[in-house]
Amino acid sequence: MKVHTETLNINTEGFPDIIDLSGDIRKVLSKSGIRNGVMTIFVPGSTAGVTTIEYEPGLLKDLPAFCEKLTPRGITYQHDATWHDGNGYAHLLAALFKPSLQVPIENGSLTLGTWQQVVLTDFDNRQRQRKLIVQVMGNEE
Repeated sequence: MKVHTETLNINTEGFPDIIDLSGDIRKVLSKSGIRNGVMTIFVPGSTAGVTTIEYEPGLLKDLPAFCEKLTPRGITYQHDATWHDGNGYAHLLAALFKPSLQVPIENGSLTLGTWQQVVLTDFDNRQRQRKLIVQVMGNEE
């Protein structure tokens, strides 16, 4: 079994930044030479997540509105009382969205649905440079 790992550096604007990673991760898959296996996309940190959505204008508005209903900004969270950084909501959203995603690989392609893209969701209250770890494991045949 072969393992191929790459790091992607992504600049974000903070909440609500939703960045389509699909092209970048397909390039990693192509470079890996792996035909069958699994890809893991992981974002270190506790205020961002990786998920899939249909990356279209309506959902790019709906997802932040949904997040605002779940964990409104502008209210006091215990995290904010402890650290005084105002991003308690971002930690909660990241816990819900999770820091990683796995996608099966079949015949050299990610097995995503027609309208499904892999996205980085940055919930923090400031700009960041996010480091994503993309790891492909599998066979070259």
